[in-house]
This record gives sequence, C-alpha cells and structure tokens, in this order.
Amino acid sequence: MKDRLQYISQGQTAAEQELNIRKAFDNGATWVQLRWKEASLSDLLTLAETVVMQSKAYGGVCIINDHIHVAQAVEADGVHLGLTDDTITEARKLLGPNKIIGGTANTLTDVSQRIQEGCDYIGLGPFRFTTTKEKLSPVLGLDGYTSIMQGLKANFHPPIYAIGGIQLEDIPLLRSIGLYGVAVSGLIGTSPDCIPKIKTLLNS
Repeated sequence: MKDRLQYISQGQTAAEQELNIRKAFDNGATWVQLRWKEASLSDLLTLAETVVMQSKAYGGVCIINDHIHVAQAVEADGVHLGLTDDTITEARKLLGPNKIIGGTANTLTDVSQRIQEGCDYIGLGPFRFTTTKEKLSPVLGLDGYTSIMQGLKANFHPPIYAIGGIQLEDIPLLRSIGLYGVAVSGLIGTSPDCIPKIKTLLNS
C-alpha cells in the first residue's frame, strides 16, 4: 500500500531543497516528490542523485517531478507527470513496469484519462489557491472533489491524492469523501514537525 502522505519538496537552491527534504524525513515522511522547477537540468540531476541516496538511507521513496530521464538516470523510485509533460506511456516504456508513475489531474475527464493511461496514483487538485505552484489550474474546493469522487464511485481507480494548499483541518473532510491521501508542500515546508499529526489524521 502506498503511503497516504507525499511531501512535495520546496526550496530555491539545492541546499534549501536538501535541507527541507531531510527535515521531512527526520519528522517521519517516507515519500518525497522532488520538485525544483527553477533548476537547470544539470543542477536538478545532481540534487536528484543526492536525494535518492538520502531517501534510501531513510528507507523512503523518491519520485522525480516532470523529468523521466532524470528519474531513469538516478534510479529514482518513479516520476510524477503533469498534463502537459511527457506521456505516461513514454514513462512506463523508459522506466519499466516496477517504477511508480503518477499523474496530475484537475477534472473528472483528466482523472479518467489518467486511469486509462495506467497511472499508479493521481494527484488531483488544487484544493485551494497555493503560492507553491505557478500556472495553477482551476481551484476545486471540497465541492469539486466531491463531484469528481462521486463520478468515479462505480469505477476502479488508483489512489487519488488531494493537492494544493492542504491544511490539517482539511484532511478529515478529504478522507471522508474518498481521497486516499494528500500531497503537501507548504505546510510541511514551514512546519515539518506536523508530519506525525498529518499521518494520524490520514490513518484514523
């Protein structure tokens, strides 16, 4: 079973990214998605090598955001792809059947597409406005999530994670409407010691 909590990394520099990821692991995170949009490909590759080794030392999982070839080069546990990134099919072809491949979704149509593509999990959002992601898709809110989850009730689907401005008080509501887990960036970035509480809420 996949961890119900994903930490999406933050930091303007490699040092900030590495520190934030280490703090997340130290406080109980076991799944990190390395996202560093501002980096050059070479800087991202160097950091990814470090973070993959770091995650192995903690017994955790490291997913690379967007870059299939970086995930392949550093032997990460998988990759997460946005709707305008390379395809799930291409990722599966390059990474093989045993790597984790996640995909972003914003609508019921997107979710259905991701299911057909064979994603291992889906990041659905944003829940609310967030400053940690540029070019934000339309905000879903609780009503948007409820509508999408109701539309999927009759169908098998991979684990779906809520993402985008998630706060502690949101988690019980999101779980109650069928979300498998949450992908969190800002909350953990500012308060990594809240990770045990997040996990308790997700598993209660």
